[in-house]
Amino acid sequence: MLEVFDELGLKPKVIAGTSIGAVFGAAYASGLSATLIRAHAEEALSQRLDIARQLLSARSEPVLKFLNFLPLRSALLKPEAVLEFMLPSAVARDFAELKIPLKIIATDYYGQEQAILSEGSLRTAVAASMALPALFTPVTISGRMLMDGGLTNPLPFDILRGDADITVAVDVSGAPVMPGKRPHPSAFAVLMASSQIMQRTIVRQKLMVAQPDIYIDVEVDAYNVLDFHRFKDIMAAAAPAKEQLRRQLERVLTTETLDALPSQSVPQAVAPPSRAVPLLRRLPPVNRD
Repeated sequence: MLEVFDELGLKPKVIAGTSIGAVFGAAYASGLSATLIRAHAEEALSQRLDIARQLLSARSEPVLKFLNFLPLRSALLKPEAVLEFMLPSAVARDFAELKIPLKIIATDYYGQEQAILSEGSLRTAVAASMALPALFTPVTISGRMLMDGGLTNPLPFDILRGDADITVAVDVSGAPVMPGKRPHPSAFAVLMASSQIMQRTIVRQKLMVAQPDIYIDVEVDAYNVLDFHRFKDIMAAAAPAKEQLRRQLERVLTTETLDALPSQSVPQAVAPPSRAVPLLRRLPPVNRD
């Protein structure tokens, strides 16, 4: 989705992201181009596929059963460790170093509400936002135990309300798919699908109250949170949504430009990487030669 902004010459004014949206939102807000981010993701996941296989091996049913006997602070993985090979080295370490303002969504476990993070350690905030319960250990920031932002706000376009003329939200929460040859889903599939169902429900309720100017629902139902090793298939599945975003952005920006007075500048807009949402302003056309 970020490639569309670069190709159209649109620069985000602010970005909001949850979970994987926070990961790629942090990279983009650090000044990295969408092309560089894609290249790094492909290289990292290709060269470190052995690590990915080790992570995925933890999905076995005995391990999941064993988790029932562990205290809350224990889980399979530490999100900070995963970020070390997911994020390019050029990604900022602190919010203050970002090229574009960024708001990251996590969930306050004891406060039972969303936590909006916009200062301090960037990687710690991203780790908190992606800390899926049982899979990743929670992250403590300023005395609050934080975990996956998808538990409270999987599509955070609403936290930027009033900051822009145009809001764009890209939803990759997905939904459970019908089983294939197996009559019933596995225990792990149920665990992952329960998160998707919850997030879908939250998004539906949010959209009943308020809607972004552009809403893109990416068809990624066939993939779950640990299918990152299938990144090529996921990118291919997202290609139609990318073109849909391009068409809608071009239409909305053209309409807004025609409606504006000659003395007015083109309005700023908001748009997200995955579950992220940025504000945009028009830049000179990009030379695509």
